[in-house]
Amino acid sequence: MTVFISLIRGINVGMRKRVGMADLVQLCQSLGFTNVRTYLRSGNVLFESPHGDPGQLSAMIGEKMSREFGFPVKVILRTSEELRCIIANNPLAKEGLEADKLHVAFLSGIPPEAFPENMMKGHDGPDRYVIAAREVYLSCPDGYGRTKFSTSFFEKKLGVAATTRNWKTVTTLAGMAEG
Repeated sequence: MTVFISLIRGINVGMRKRVGMADLVQLCQSLGFTNVRTYLRSGNVLFESPHGDPGQLSAMIGEKMSREFGFPVKVILRTSEELRCIIANNPLAKEGLEADKLHVAFLSGIPPEAFPENMMKGHDGPDRYVIAAREVYLSCPDGYGRTKFSTSFFEKKLGVAATTRNWKTVTTLAGMAEG
């Protein structure tokens, strides 16, 4: 069976879109997923499934959550193998940048158009990003809360859904997927 990591955007942030982790586990189990577990309260769910189509699984989770919890969510999936490759290929980590300043924005797909050349136009801060197919690797030395390069920024510029996780969460999820 394949291990999937479900990255759900925008739940349990502020007072809106509250979802208990036990409820989320139960929802995923009701879809036939096994070995379901969560990490933190920010929409990270690991599970196993014999069905191998991430797009179909993502849609199933999103539709069920919308029905059960009463609001739409964006669900982005990666396999444990994909997560290993994302970690191994992080160009900013390879440069030796501080791990606690690194993030990954996971994209719902490869953007439909070429990446805009001028996305950093007007930005003279220390933040950097590298776009690699379905991920955006970020370095935010002053903190993610202070960067212009937010999840919404990349969604608007690239035309695909996205959700962002810090490097510690990414590596922890990969470790959980392996265990």
